[in-house]
Amino acid sequence: MADVKKIAVIAGDGIGPEVVGEALKVLKKTEELFGYQFETEHGLFGGIAIDEKGTPLPQETLELCKGADAVLLGAVGGPKWDNNPKELRPETGLLGIRKELGLFSNIRPATVFDCLKEASTLKPEVLEGTDLIVVRELTGGIYFGEKFRREGAHGEEAVDTCVYNVKEVERIVRQAFEIAMTRGKRLASVDKANVLETSRLWREVVNRIAPEYPEVELEHVLVDNCAMQLLRRPSSFDVIVTENMFGDILSDEAAMLTGSIGMLSSASLGEGSFGLYEPVHGSAPDIAGQGISNPIATVLSVALMFRLTFGYHDAAAAIEAAVKEVLDAGHRTGDIAVDKSKAIGTTEMGDLIVASIRK
Repeated sequence: MADVKKIAVIAGDGIGPEVVGEALKVLKKTEELFGYQFETEHGLFGGIAIDEKGTPLPQETLELCKGADAVLLGAVGGPKWDNNPKELRPETGLLGIRKELGLFSNIRPATVFDCLKEASTLKPEVLEGTDLIVVRELTGGIYFGEKFRREGAHGEEAVDTCVYNVKEVERIVRQAFEIAMTRGKRLASVDKANVLETSRLWREVVNRIAPEYPEVELEHVLVDNCAMQLLRRPSSFDVIVTENMFGDILSDEAAMLTGSIGMLSSASLGEGSFGLYEPVHGSAPDIAGQGISNPIATVLSVALMFRLTFGYHDAAAAIEAAVKEVLDAGHRTGDIAVDKSKAIGTTEMGDLIVASIRK
């Protein structure tokens, strides 16, 4: 009998509860087919937690996550809380939970489905064969460095400090090499070493670790060139590893190669097998409650959880194959439909995927 895996479920705000609901149906189907066992417990997080608990990250939610094997997160935020003070913004909860759970890397796959090439703004021949992963360092860099304002010669100045140490770079780079070993064995390390001292340190650490992975082909790419090459030759990339801000920007660029951000899963990982899994898209408050959101990114986040945290590769492959089968059959939610009049809803898309999962 399989071990019972504990999953903390945080639906969040906006369309979060809708897409998470479909992902939970997928979890149940894999239990029936593969004999895996999951124990799920729900917690409040984000805007709804601010409304009900007075904080975006209640202590009980944090303890729930710490006691779980993995976390499934929907989405957080919305205009309702945009004018709140910093400590009462949903995004502050995201930064807090990453820090408290020790999540130092963000994994974002970007795979182009052949049947969805028409949904992308790039030519089909450019997209051919695109299947890459961006590995983004999540807890260092300019987002977490010292921030302050001061009076300068020309008035008020704002300062954001970018800091990285050797340990921070080592752990994310090793993780990226390990991921590359399970894929095409190609790693692109992205930096701005021609200008930034933090990037020069980054490149030195990468070069020191690279001999430990002789099977992996390594290339160093300047971030501006990488941004250009993602649009020019995306299929040439396998795994991209980079620092926090560069990864934030490049992973969103890679997301749009697929035609819709509603298609993309992500994982935030720490030491060991623990991970937090969520769709790349936001809470989309403009369509919340209408039953038209795309649940595929959240469903694929479950597949990613199976692969990276639980090692359930058979069930992960079954979920991914089911998504492909449903898309190949022509089913589309509004965000990826060419003919919007034929778009299906969130629940129908989830039901079709569940019905297509086979052992």
